[in-house]
Amino acid sequence: MLILVIAITVLFAINMGASGIAPSFATTVGAKILKRKDAIILFGIWVIVGAVIAGKSVSLTLGKNLLPQELISFNVALIILGSAMLSLFLANLLKIPQSTSQVTVGSIMGAGVYFNRLYLNTLFFKIFPAWIILPLLSYTLTILAYKIIYPPRHKNLHLYEKLLRNDKKLKSISLVVGCYVAFAIGTNNVANAVGPLYGAGFTEIALGLLLVSPLFGLGALLLGKGTMETAGTEIVPLGLLSGTLVSFVTASLLIIASILGIPQSLVQLNLCSIFAVAGVKNGHRYTLDQHITRRTLFVWAITPLLSFVLAYLLLFLFVKR
Repeated sequence: MLILVIAITVLFAINMGASGIAPSFATTVGAKILKRKDAIILFGIWVIVGAVIAGKSVSLTLGKNLLPQELISFNVALIILGSAMLSLFLANLLKIPQSTSQVTVGSIMGAGVYFNRLYLNTLFFKIFPAWIILPLLSYTLTILAYKIIYPPRHKNLHLYEKLLRNDKKLKSISLVVGCYVAFAIGTNNVANAVGPLYGAGFTEIALGLLLVSPLFGLGALLLGKGTMETAGTEIVPLGLLSGTLVSFVTASLLIIASILGIPQSLVQLNLCSIFAVAGVKNGHRYTLDQHITRRTLFVWAITPLLSFVLAYLLLFLFVKR
């Protein structure tokens, strides 16, 4: 059982890393500022830094503020992590960046419904409102900012002249913002694996964050190529400026969620921001009608539900109430 829980935690963290590399460095790799290998190294380092500095609050939410800690036994934690990992693995196979936070919360909800002991206040007055408000903020803020620079017109030509003169600075800023995104992922998403382990008494939060966070870089190396391509090119080709804007907006919102102890998906914040760029460029109706957009929204809806159902069924089969 110990080997099994370690294996599932490793696989889950690897899949989270594969999903998280896309919003961090898809732009810089696509713009040839970084090689994919170097992006993976930077991603791994800054995820660790973010987890160690600010990963505790979300770990506490997932470890004891959604489901009573006394119910999270070794077997329950194993099922929660396994259900979330399988759901996320499905999304990665479909090359859709998915919310690690939502599949984890979905699994914990499955356990809570099974035991009939779910902290609904945390869910309905903290987590669910943030899942609605923050993606909408990401979409709206990106539209407002992007409309300042696009389309090119008489009023904003001076901005383009400045950008052309400072191309090297823009590349440096893009690189820094990529690291900022990886840091934000560390503050929030590493807790998806650590929280249930802490709830089961398997590890202290600080040690868990330190052990799990390096696995994100491994996941980016093994499985991250497809999600980077989806985020960076298939929805809308992101230029250096628009990609940097998207990354900054979404990482800032994720860090706010982390401070508040809310498990939040950077992937969804990021793709909502990308949808905003695509909407300004191509029209919002055209963007929503695209196959990749509809496939993304479908996967977003189905995978948390899948993790919920998997957790409930596995608990029903293997754990007594």
